[in-house]
Amino acid sequence: MTKRQTVINTIISQGILPLYYNNDENVTLEILRALYRAGIRAVEYTSRGESAVSNFTGMVEIRNSEMPDLLLGIGTIKNLQQAETYYRIGADFFISPGFVPEVAAFLIPKDIVYSPGCMTPTEIIAAENAGVTFIKLFPGNALGTGFMSAIRDVFPDLGFMPTGGVDATRESIESWFKAGVSAVGMGSKLISKDLMQAKDYKTIEQETRKVLEIIQDLK
Repeated sequence: MTKRQTVINTIISQGILPLYYNNDENVTLEILRALYRAGIRAVEYTSRGESAVSNFTGMVEIRNSEMPDLLLGIGTIKNLQQAETYYRIGADFFISPGFVPEVAAFLIPKDIVYSPGCMTPTEIIAAENAGVTFIKLFPGNALGTGFMSAIRDVFPDLGFMPTGGVDATRESIESWFKAGVSAVGMGSKLISKDLMQAKDYKTIEQETRKVLEIIQDLK
């Protein structure tokens, strides 16, 4: 099995991709540990702040020493330079808010997952033609489950993951899976600013466990 397929299978198997960012390296690492304890084996860290590169470097080090079976992805990749930086650090997969052709051209020949954000059939077709097989539907709250249901049959070979607009409830998660997604991306609805601020890693772990249980039950 290719490296790309292994990463995609891991995300599909857990059914959720947790994503977060925190300026504080210690908070970043403790959240990572909490997610891992809950059973998460693929995580997206978003490159949205000045500490992103140094924090992600710390995450890779901790992963290598404590959680060898964890896949670390980097999100909010908007240009080739960012992709090159995180590739050097050791990111296992890359996610963008939109489709960036030069990032696809850089990563796909290296057998690395690139999942761009798309919100129109035109963008999805462009990504598919560039070799992308796993699409981030973004923003999920603007598109909704109806959009996913409507395009599902047009793209039988692609996996889809909505980000934004997925709540940590059975009802919300089930509606997306029924519409045909392979996994759901969850950020602030799972790892809220309040929980991060309170350093409430126990609740983050418990909430993540609950979501994983909902997804396994739905499958």
